[in-house]
Amino acid sequence: MSEESDSLRTSPSVASLSENELPPPAEPPGYVCSLTEDLVTKAREELQEKPEWRLRDVQALRDMVRKECPNLSTSLDDAFLLRFLRARKFDYDRALQLLVNYHSCRRSWPEVFNNLKPSALKDVLASGFLTVLPHTDPRGCHILCMRPDRWIPSNYPITENIRAIYLTLEKLIQSEETQVNGIVILADYKGVSLSKASHFGPFIAKKVIGILQFFLHGSNLNSLHTSLPRSILPKEYGGTAGELDITAWNAVLLASEEDFVREFCQPVPVCDSILGQAPPPEGLTPDAQCDDSLRAVKSQLYSCY
Repeated sequence: MSEESDSLRTSPSVASLSENELPPPAEPPGYVCSLTEDLVTKAREELQEKPEWRLRDVQALRDMVRKECPNLSTSLDDAFLLRFLRARKFDYDRALQLLVNYHSCRRSWPEVFNNLKPSALKDVLASGFLTVLPHTDPRGCHILCMRPDRWIPSNYPITENIRAIYLTLEKLIQSEETQVNGIVILADYKGVSLSKASHFGPFIAKKVIGILQFFLHGSNLNSLHTSLPRSILPKEYGGTAGELDITAWNAVLLASEEDFVREFCQPVPVCDSILGQAPPPEGLTPDAQCDDSLRAVKSQLYSCY
């Protein structure tokens, strides 16, 4: 008998081991930075992120969560906590508040966040209301393109559009590149009636909100092209990148179904047991409800991202 066969014969199989003899489960892989050298430099200069202190900073935030918010039902993974540190330039207190606000927002707006998964939003995705363009801008920002004229109110409530926006933002922010570079929102109001446009008023912002940047150019495509070059825009916006295609981004979202089910479709404890005495996000109350006027969307976006 060969040495290999003898080894197989004499080594006990896992099935034959008692429960106490089973090897311990493997530890989850630790954080591995996926940023390029240029983005590491950008994060250092713009976000005060020091690679040599990165995991120390993450551990400090983790310790703060455990000490100050022991009932906060949240992931404490390195990569998850790091996105909050980056969003607040590694200010521990502000990062912790953002984390609390993020979960408070999710618990306080069940109409948006409950059962948040791509398969539940197929009608919105198929409508072309929003998509992410295949090319980033010259700074590396992803471009989220919103087309409110594609929304037919009789087909579904406006809260479904908001859900699709949050779904897309959640997917994009998973990328470390997005955490450093941010996201540009291109909102096309061409052909939108005044009454329909009023629903989306809160998305008009002059200020950069967290990772989001809003560009308002009216119908002046030349003005748009000073911010976003024609080479990355579809021909609908005077670009040379071909027809606007929504299928690629829809496929990315639908391929992430299991991730969203795991994160947003599980039973959650009651709000009080999660947040304790933590204040709700600005503009919200613990029992805040969403209506068709998109009340408090701007402050919700700031609270979450």
